Amino acid sequence: MSRGLRNNNPGNIRLSRTLWQGEIRPSQDRSFCQFRTMAHGYRALIKLLQNYRRVNGCRTIADFINRWAPPVENNTSGYISRVCREMQVPNTYVPDVDDRATMCAFAAAISQVENGVPAVMADVAAGWELL
Repeated sequence: MSRGLRNNNPGNIRLSRTLWQGEIRPSQDRSFCQFRTMAHGYRALIKLLQNYRRVNGCRTIADFINRWAPPVENNTSGYISRVCREMQVPNTYVPDVDDRATMCAFAAAISQVENGVPAVMADVAAGWELL
């Protein structure tokens, strides 16, 4: 099982000063958040993406992924391609961060790239419902 799935953190969100709803503190993982449930992990992933738009001005899928998975530690162009392929959109697509279907698909695509297995859509939807 991947680290993200073990931690109920499908987006592999790094530890920070932000205390997420449902986050376990202290985390037993030195680098990444741990969540009580997978739904809480998806909620944090979706909320962070929404903040990327509202606070950081990300517009396109490429903008979001460049921030989510920066080139200093990732194959960002490959990550963007994979997310776009999963969502069946171009990298210039501008997601509506308030649309349930769009954001659940976006979170599921990120989870698949991060963990190597398809997301459980019931968990993603449960995360949306926690917003």
